[in-house]
Amino acid sequence: MKIKQTAEAGALVSNDVLVTVTPNEEGGVQVQLETKNVISKQFGNQLQQVVKDKVAEMGVEDVVVKVQDKGALNYTIRARVQTALERALV
Repeated sequence: MKIKQTAEAGALVSNDVLVTVTPNEEGGVQVQLETKNVISKQFGNQLQQVVKDKVAEMGVEDVVVKVQDKGALNYTIRARVQTALERALV
């Protein structure tokens, strides 16, 4: 399944995450992670995997997922990714 439009979910506030999804014209799933440097070093790979797993679970292809993290937990990230993708599929 491919998304047709750009959509987002979440907010740029403490303990949350803003997720923006856009169609990837080049193909494949690409994750762009923006977070504090210390968080990125410790948890960057894990955060990217959480996003990729949710995208795969939903069966979405050819998408760029921009994640602007403000300290969100994994369940919040999964929920925001799902919501953004569902909005982009409408």
